[in-house]
Amino acid sequence: MKPQSAKAKGRILQKWLQEKLLENFPKLSDRDVRSTPMGTQGEDVQLSEEAFKVFPFYVEAKSREKIAVYSFYEQSKTDHDVLLIIKENRKRPLAVLDAELFIKIIKELNAIKENCKEGK
Repeated sequence: MKPQSAKAKGRILQKWLQEKLLENFPKLSDRDVRSTPMGTQGEDVQLSEEAFKVFPFYVEAKSREKIAVYSFYEQSKTDHDVLLIIKENRKRPLAVLDAELFIKIIKELNAIKENCKEGK
């Protein structure tokens, strides 16, 4: 794959996440969630302070033709949501979760926080 095509795949993934965050967190605007240009230092999707309050994660997006983690993820062969925990030697364990499910969970947590603030 040409480097230009690879970068385009990465941009598409970043834009997808930006759109999903804006769709699921209506208080946020394009100024709060920005997809950064390829080659820029730092996170791939930049969040404003307000956006970070509702989605407290630094985002690194990688779109590759083959990532071995998918074979582990698909081994579960279930109709239920899957959480995959992976670990390499001398590395911290990582949690892998379907991205849309992850956004849904964060959205629900934020709704709970809002209800608690309002005393509901």
